[in-house]
Amino acid sequence: MQIYKAILFLGPTGAGKTPLGELLQEIGFRNKRCYHFDFGSQLRKVGSAKRAPKSFTRADIAFIRHVLNDNLLLDDEHFYIAEKILKSFIKDNAIKQNDLIILNGLPRHIGQAEKIDSILKIELVAYLSCTAQVVYERIRHNTGGDRTGRIDDTMADIKNKLKIFRRKTAPLLKHYRALRIPIKTIKVNIQTSAEDIIKLFS
Repeated sequence: MQIYKAILFLGPTGAGKTPLGELLQEIGFRNKRCYHFDFGSQLRKVGSAKRAPKSFTRADIAFIRHVLNDNLLLDDEHFYIAEKILKSFIKDNAIKQNDLIILNGLPRHIGQAEKIDSILKIELVAYLSCTAQVVYERIRHNTGGDRTGRIDDTMADIKNKLKIFRRKTAPLLKHYRALRIPIKTIKVNIQTSAEDIIKLFS
């Protein structure tokens, strides 16, 4: 089975992962084409479909909607759903072995990280670090320009996402350090743009 190269973005909601992924898809990285895989966006796309996309059952769609409505993470036993979405993304974009997949929102905990190794080789982790107060202000001002139309940006939603990030996702930093995968930490403030991050990221 072919293994694809990837860069993983880690950071709390609102830190700027999506605008950064879109920019890298536009300009590339280290002379490689980039494909931004925004798992949350892909999950919402499948969950909002009126008819179940090919390879997804009605039960899969119902579970995806439950995950989205309650801001949950996919447990290890449901990783097959994430795997279907990722493989469809690779196929639909005709991604080649020398291209880079920009991972945004997957993996979100160590169980997913261990399972994704059979599909992707993560070559670099970009950690967008910011405080909870910065997150609230970035989302309130829509600094990244990617929050329009989001219905999951209430104070309660943000607070819950930050709690999940600290408890489940942040430990991925230790996980990837143990695997000796390079980690680039970038401090993000209220006004930090994707263009600002690129200057530090490159």
